[in-house]
Amino acid sequence: MKLSARDAAAYFARPDPAGTGILIYGADTMRIATRRKQVSDALVGPQGEAEMRLTRIAAADLRRDPTLVTDAIRETGFFPGPRAVVVEDATDAAAPPIVAALADWRPGDAQLVVTAGSLRATSTLRKAFEGHRSAVATGLYDDPPGPQEVDAMLAAARLTEVTPDARAALTALSRNLDAGDFRQTVDKLGLYMHATTAPLSPEDVAACAPRSADAEVDDLLNVVADGRVGEIAGILSRLYAQGTQPVALCIGAMRHFRALHSATSDPGGAASGIGRARPPVFGARRDAMLRQCGTWGRDRLERAVVLLLDTDLQLRSSGAAPGNALVERALIRLAMMARRGT
Repeated sequence: MKLSARDAAAYFARPDPAGTGILIYGADTMRIATRRKQVSDALVGPQGEAEMRLTRIAAADLRRDPTLVTDAIRETGFFPGPRAVVVEDATDAAAPPIVAALADWRPGDAQLVVTAGSLRATSTLRKAFEGHRSAVATGLYDDPPGPQEVDAMLAAARLTEVTPDARAALTALSRNLDAGDFRQTVDKLGLYMHATTAPLSPEDVAACAPRSADAEVDDLLNVVADGRVGEIAGILSRLYAQGTQPVALCIGAMRHFRALHSATSDPGGAASGIGRARPPVFGARRDAMLRQCGTWGRDRLERAVVLLLDTDLQLRSSGAAPGNALVERALIRLAMMARRGT
């Protein structure tokens, strides 16, 4: 049987104890490994491997001994309880002994958990599991985790109290990180919140989120918009050392000041304007943008956007001054505008 993404999430949490097994395939090795562990833990319990009720087989070993899988599912464990056999990194080249084990499976045998990379619809492994009466198959793709998957990660990290803004921030973060990095971030949040009973906030999410060049750019733009001239050079040096280009900084600054201008021009006020921003803005970043809207005002923000447009044209023209110098001069001028209030 082929499982949909929704049905697969439920099966990972509660696999059929009377089933034959499951095939999990996809390109994201971290997500595959996470689901493999979830299924095997649900089948045999957290102590299953220590009690020798979980057998691991590398698919490459099946070339030397094709009977490994059949023998493993038939073995009688020393400890009582359900058993599972995990075959890792399977390919269609290893399909014959796995398909034979599926055909020979009988009630009371160990369940079979097979993981593989990307498989086509014509794959022998996929056809065997999808067409079996009591086995299932599901593909994991690069889509961001859904609400149920995020909830399961939060529960595993013992994060039961989450504010709506923090949940929205986590959803946005899940779309910008790969599955493994996002799961590590949630685990880090669990450790970060271990000693407190306060609900998870957007500030907590921001504190544990991975830092990147984009985050450094956001820091730079806040420094500029707040008029902190003395901090500009240091952040610029770090960004240039990471390979950030002057044109990218100019585009980022233009996007930031246009967002502020759009918010201040909203008929419902700056708070309403920021609420309409896409992607959504939360937590400390939202507070900073609200403060900057009040500091700058619409007219000065229009002048800031014009200054950045002129700088962008100079960067793209032939015979222009060095890009680093042009951008630094523009950012300093903007910071001075914020300080003077004119």
